[in-house]
Amino acid sequence: MKAALLTVGTEILFGQVVNTNAAYLSEQLNRLGIDVMYHYTVGDNPARMKDMISLAFTDCDLLITTGGLGPTEDDLTKEMVCEVLGDELVLDDETMESLKEYERQRGRKITQNNYKQAWVPSKGIVFANTAGTAPGFAIETDGKTAICLPGPPRELKNMFEGKVKPYLESVSGACIFYRQIRCFGLGESELETRLLPLIDGQTDPTLATYAKEGECAVRVASKRATREEAVKAVDDMTVKVKELVGDFIYSCDDEDMPQVVCTKLKEKGLTLSSAETCTGGLFAKTVTDIPGISCVFEKGYVVYSDRSKAEELGADMSIIQKYGIVSEEAALELVKGLEKKAGSDICIASTGMAGPGGGSDACPVGLIYVALAYRGKYYTKKAMANHSRREVVRHSAVLHMLDLINKNI
Repeated sequence: MKAALLTVGTEILFGQVVNTNAAYLSEQLNRLGIDVMYHYTVGDNPARMKDMISLAFTDCDLLITTGGLGPTEDDLTKEMVCEVLGDELVLDDETMESLKEYERQRGRKITQNNYKQAWVPSKGIVFANTAGTAPGFAIETDGKTAICLPGPPRELKNMFEGKVKPYLESVSGACIFYRQIRCFGLGESELETRLLPLIDGQTDPTLATYAKEGECAVRVASKRATREEAVKAVDDMTVKVKELVGDFIYSCDDEDMPQVVCTKLKEKGLTLSSAETCTGGLFAKTVTDIPGISCVFEKGYVVYSDRSKAEELGADMSIIQKYGIVSEEAALELVKGLEKKAGSDICIASTGMAGPGGGSDACPVGLIYVALAYRGKYYTKKAMANHSRREVVRHSAVLHMLDLINKNI
């Protein structure tokens, strides 16, 4: 199934609103095994809307629109969809009652223009809006399906998860199952190269690689007659993927690195403390963003100045001065000081050149060193962020800290 997305709203063309709906829907459709071929955006102009709907259907059999379903005069999405697909609008009594109840609960009397939202395509399947007022709908004619959703992201996501996703699964004629495998430590091009024996000539299951911020992912998807068959096909392919890139995989369940590491720490009953220089507390923030982490994370030190390194962690500044703060020796000195100070089961420290200035040939922007102390052993890691932007380097350093923990506990 090939799909196009049409976002309706002049405010998006003016740059007043960021189109997050397209990104969300593309991801969701991709997970369902539906190929998104085009993203369109059109203003609140009926003629141009009608042209874009017709254009989308020249190459796609599924069109999902967002926006233009409200009560105002310029909300014309469903009217234009009906014109293209040869349907007409009829009053839906159930939607009308829902609109009245929505206003009653808020102590308001429904206005005349709100009745506009209760008119839906006569051949359409109505999707009730449990997070707002404007209902969505799906309409199919001659093998072409249009699904119209409200514009507000909260309403759209609620409707897609509760109504549209089950609808798409039911009309697909098969069960689609996918697994997102997340990797760290290699780029997307290298990941694809390693997986080429599986990607070349693939039919079902299918593999697709994606670059995320500082990491990569592989989507394995299968479309079979039953869920059991699809799951088995994905499981079998996952085994083959692990044979080729297993050393870089940290999750086969689409979990992010902080969640994977913190879950492992909880399961093992281990405590954690950190010492940070270039990351400025970002590691501690990342970890403490996870609910229930208080049973794991004990202390976090941000030791930015030389004085703080000596005063807070007892670091031997002669070692740091000899080798430089961005060095394996400095990272080890910090983690050893942290180990004595915190006494946690796991101690992790980082140092690096975050930039954008201050780099040199010997110490370029993006250079990172991480050190780990665990059960009397010390582990270090040298890495280079793949970008010179400060926030990218800091984020990369946090991922390397988590990766060092994940691979050694």
